[in-house]
Amino acid sequence: MIEVSKINNDHYRFTVKSETGQTLLESIPFEDKETLDTTLKRLKTSATLKRFERKTNFEGKFLFNLKNEQGRIIGNSGLYTSEAGMENGIKNLKKILGQTKEIEL
Repeated sequence: MIEVSKINNDHYRFTVKSETGQTLLESIPFEDKETLDTTLKRLKTSATLKRFERKTNFEGKFLFNLKNEQGRIIGNSGLYTSEAGMENGIKNLKKILGQTKEIEL
């Protein structure tokens, strides 16, 4: 499920959630609706390609970023306690985006 929200009255953000309601990916803030719409239309393609940046934070927790065609980060995950959990989050994100026929804007 993809949710679009307006933040700070002048920015937009999208969130991809699992069937259980867990947040898999939260986007960066977008300054205008047009940029958000373009990113959402390309989201399925971005997730199917190898555009995931896997990271570990200073506490040893795992997270990932999703990048667009230009290599810019468009969203990031929450924190995972294991690398396997992070990989499962990526797998679930790809599955949800693969099942999304058309993203409602």
